Amino acid sequence: MNLRKQLLSVSLLTLIIPWAGTQFIRETEIALRSGQEQFLDSTAKAIADALSQFPYQMLSDIDGEPLYTHPLQTPPLIDGYVDDWNISEKAFVTIDSTDGPINYVLGQLRQHYFLYINIPDQSIVYAGSDVADRPFDKVSLTTISNTGVESTIEFIAEGPGQIIARRINGDVYFEETRIDAYWRDSSGGYRIEARIPRSLLEHRVGLSVFNAGDSHRPKSTSANFSGSEPGPIISVSPVLQSVAAGYIQPGWRLIIINNDGWRLAQVGSVGANNLATEAPQSQSGWLPLIYKLVLEDGDEGVLAEPAPQGRETQTYINEALNGKAANRWFRSSQTGRAIVSVAQPVWSGTVQTGAIILQQDTDAILSLTNRALTRLISFTLIATIAVAAVLLGYASWLSTRIRLLSEATEHALDDKQLLATLPSEGASDEVGDLSRSFSSVLERLGIYNDYLRSLASKLSHELRTPLTIVKSSLENLEHESLSTAAREYTIRATEGTQRLQKILNGMSEASRTEELMDSAEIEEIPLGEMLGNAIQAYADIWRDRYFVFKQLPEEVFVFGSPELIIQMLDKLVDNAVEFSQPADTITVSVEILLDTVAISVSNPGPSLPQNMRKELFDSMVSVRTGDSNKHLGLGLYIARVVAEGYGGSITANNTEDGVRFTVTFPTKNSAGKATSAHHST
Repeated sequence: MNLRKQLLSVSLLTLIIPWAGTQFIRETEIALRSGQEQFLDSTAKAIADALSQFPYQMLSDIDGEPLYTHPLQTPPLIDGYVDDWNISEKAFVTIDSTDGPINYVLGQLRQHYFLYINIPDQSIVYAGSDVADRPFDKVSLTTISNTGVESTIEFIAEGPGQIIARRINGDVYFEETRIDAYWRDSSGGYRIEARIPRSLLEHRVGLSVFNAGDSHRPKSTSANFSGSEPGPIISVSPVLQSVAAGYIQPGWRLIIINNDGWRLAQVGSVGANNLATEAPQSQSGWLPLIYKLVLEDGDEGVLAEPAPQGRETQTYINEALNGKAANRWFRSSQTGRAIVSVAQPVWSGTVQTGAIILQQDTDAILSLTNRALTRLISFTLIATIAVAAVLLGYASWLSTRIRLLSEATEHALDDKQLLATLPSEGASDEVGDLSRSFSSVLERLGIYNDYLRSLASKLSHELRTPLTIVKSSLENLEHESLSTAAREYTIRATEGTQRLQKILNGMSEASRTEELMDSAEIEEIPLGEMLGNAIQAYADIWRDRYFVFKQLPEEVFVFGSPELIIQMLDKLVDNAVEFSQPADTITVSVEILLDTVAISVSNPGPSLPQNMRKELFDSMVSVRTGDSNKHLGLGLYIARVVAEGYGGSITANNTEDGVRFTVTFPTKNSAGKATSAHHST
């Protein structure tokens, strides 16, 4: 992993900031909600104590299945449609029948009850049929007063449309014109909508549906009650509604229920009506996920809404109906809004008359949480981007410095000297220390390299005088009378001095070549002609070898010193002869490679070791396996000095049957010493 990726990974540690922030927000939200629960609990207890003065409005004798009437906000139009009731579909109560479920709902507005019932019937039978005494379909409301007087209201029709209800008291039948009713056929049945004065429905009310059937189905009766008597009718108490309204505050909802959980009063609202209506608006986006991760989970928000059918049955409410205060909080998974709900029992002396449910939304807390989350996310995003950008920029700057230092170190070896000045030397950080250390090493290496460059010249100069003395002394000994053994020793010493003289001559030649590179005059040379003449001379010298010269069709001209280029070629050809056998062919060729001129010398023979390709052209290096004490490897070094002196290069490569040495010269050199090749015109 490079430096940029490492520092970029370090920047991810900034994600600790949002984690710590979310934990703080979570704990703050819990603390605020806990305080809100305690406040609501105290308020609910005070309201419950006040309601103990209204036992008769709360106590009710409930036996059987009651009919609950829902409070309506506006009077619906009696036309057989329920669209204008503004009531939830979940408020409908279901009665089983032979043709399917019967759905009905009962509403209340001021002095009227409103009934809507949807009845499945595969064969509707109207009253006034041609068949005498044939039963017909009808809907009945049976009511019993506090004194036990029973009466029945029947809804029958001779056809769809406006109908007049019939009231039955004992054996007396008469039309009840105070009731407004409408019969509307529907696919698979019919619907009845009616407006009934409250005075006509007394203490107990039961709903029944009679299906006359047909030849394939028997007649049947379905009712909302079982047994001989219907259950009571339960309505919102105007007294309790008025009392509750005196305690309500914005953002509160107060519900009063009797001992069976039936809603007797409801005032106020929480949030924007309820949590359920807001869910569709927030089903996408990142906020629901943030709420789920950050805020503590609660029961789903829709459970905080009043029961659609009028009876509250949640666990915490049942605890209050059993005499124990309880609380619960709900949260919408979509909006994050929470509702705190407390339930308190209502006592009248030692008798429990019901319970109250006090709810309050946490819009203020949610608003605070939203602002905190928004600031936290914004701050975290900005901080993370800023830190990542700074670290990435710093990593880029640092890696650039290190890369430049690495490249400068690799290219520190110039044509003639080591460059000891490196980037970032003046910096006071660790990279500066590293650069100064490299510079110091390169400076020492340069001094040592200069020493090695001048070593041959110094040795040649220092050894030449004592070698001359030894040589002259040995020559003088040859004129003396010596024993056979002494003369043999003298001959060996003479051979040694000759060999040493040859070494000194080679070292002097290398030194002179380096000096000539700075002083030799540059002239335009016909390369093909010069090489051709040299090849003929080589063929005369080494008659046991075959020389082949591959020249270009057109003459190639180069700029340089003829003596130095011929000296370079001498060394390459001498090396080829040394490593070839008699009768072998040595090939010299000239090529144009892009913007360079290439001179190649190829010979059969042993291959070069892979590890000696670069060191082969250094001074005092030889790969000969034979009489190695006769050679110091200065020839190829001289060839390299000439090639690099003119801005070129020299390489050695193995071929299928031997070795090929190639010298390339660039067409242009900024220093003015490069050779420039071109075709003659």
